[in-house]
Amino acid sequence: MPDDKIATLLALDEDRAPFGAMAPAIHQTSLFTFDRYEDFVAAVEGASDHFIYTRGRNPTVDLFERKVAELEGAEAARAFASGMGAISSTILAQLEAGDRVVCLRNVYPDTYKLLTQFLPRFGVHTTFVDGTDTDALLGALDGAKLLYLENPSSLTFDLQDVRTLAGAARERDIVTILDNSWASPIFQQPIALGVDLVVHSASKYLSGHSDVVAGVVAGSSASIARISGLEYAVLGAKLSPFDAWLLARGLRTLPLRMAQHYENALRVATFLEAQPQVARVRYPALPSHPQHELFRRQFSGGSGLLSFEVRPDLESGVPPFANALRLFHLGVSWGGYDSLAYPAAIGYSSGGPTNAIRDFGVPRTLIRLHVGLEDADDLIDDLQRSLAALERT
Repeated sequence: MPDDKIATLLALDEDRAPFGAMAPAIHQTSLFTFDRYEDFVAAVEGASDHFIYTRGRNPTVDLFERKVAELEGAEAARAFASGMGAISSTILAQLEAGDRVVCLRNVYPDTYKLLTQFLPRFGVHTTFVDGTDTDALLGALDGAKLLYLENPSSLTFDLQDVRTLAGAARERDIVTILDNSWASPIFQQPIALGVDLVVHSASKYLSGHSDVVAGVVAGSSASIARISGLEYAVLGAKLSPFDAWLLARGLRTLPLRMAQHYENALRVATFLEAQPQVARVRYPALPSHPQHELFRRQFSGGSGLLSFEVRPDLESGVPPFANALRLFHLGVSWGGYDSLAYPAAIGYSSGGPTNAIRDFGVPRTLIRLHVGLEDADDLIDDLQRSLAALERT
């Protein structure tokens, strides 16, 4: 993202708060009142911008939404109480009974559950295609209503040729949605690549502090109005004013944090590539990655999230490796200061009729790392010591 745009975003603060406060105000209220009957009617009819009820709109939430729209190069944005709130509402707003979705494989597990367990109840079915096979994705588009992308894919970090796919979808009047949580708008601009709607788990990098669960979607004003008019209004997944305030705070440091995550992750990935216990590193920013040229065309940098696979003969050593970690904590989610590790084998323990990790054949030897903001040398020392535990089993 150009430096001047980042500067514009950071200066967008805040409808300058009263009393010269440097931080924006938190409008922690459930409703807004009116002095006159006529003003109330005007607000209900949409003839004025007066706030009515925080489940619909709130000034603090509006601030966060405007900032995300600016970052993504979008006309508007709508914030939600979770990433899945944003994803579910955005997908549902595009579909009717009998429609078909095309989605890449290795999509986020709860998005997979939505597409395979929830939507089929209403006659909506999904075709899953290898995201690295552009021709196969293009071939699956005919007759589809929605193309859902996640660039890169969860756990395996495979890329899609977004510009080609979004262009082909637009020619067929197919809506394209892309989950941009991995790169953040600092390092990938999906709308500039032709995507219609961009979704985020704002719990991740947009927050950056591991203290918020939230989601957001950005796109054209008409698209956001469509989502807001029904799905957002009736499903009730609204973002609280306090969480919106925390997110607006997080956006102030987003460019700096993303640059450091990228630097640390590239060092960790390069280290892992050279280790005898490691069979493969999945990080598209690596020059050795098979899709590195596509990465350079679509991204201006990488995030702190990557995965690696230990050698198959060392699979039994994954638990000892995980237990030996000291700076990398075991946990789900990512995006904050702290480094995290998530062995894919744990995902196989999840019950239910569908399991994305199992159904997509993610290797049990795969370990996802979120490389945080700690000193990179310390993180590498932690991994080096823990990798030795793989061979002591």
